[in-house]
Amino acid sequence: MPLMQTESECGDGQNSWEHCFYIWNLMQHYFRNGISAYMYWNISLDTDSANNRWQWPQNSLISVDQINKTYRYNPEYYLMKHVSHFVKPGAKQLTVEGNNKDILAFVNPDESIIVLTANESTEPKDVKIKINNQLLTAGLEARSINSFELRPKN
Repeated sequence: MPLMQTESECGDGQNSWEHCFYIWNLMQHYFRNGISAYMYWNISLDTDSANNRWQWPQNSLISVDQINKTYRYNPEYYLMKHVSHFVKPGAKQLTVEGNNKDILAFVNPDESIIVLTANESTEPKDVKIKINNQLLTAGLEARSINSFELRPKN
């Protein structure tokens, strides 16, 4: 039976990178425990998110300033963009083994392999990821979310 995580935690309205990394960790937890879809709760809210219909501050992918007619993409927008851009409908999650547990990997219907990883630390770090017989070596910037796409060899 397909399982879906249908309501991401709403946060505190600060739309911080700290909460974005918290959501990244939740996503990893839910995917590793069998979900096939992860849905974010608030697509957009007024910049005064305490003014929403629930009357408490919440995070959103986009903050809209209705007075100045402007908007801002928040950190969790970029996380969701990484995942939704690269992981295609019908993708299957791959099992990840090893010491680095900060990775999600999927194989898309076109057989491309998508690796999602983050570096929550304040220092850059190097990672080595072996996928089948391919070795992916990359430097991750500090406080970053990263996506890698490996295309099948023809």
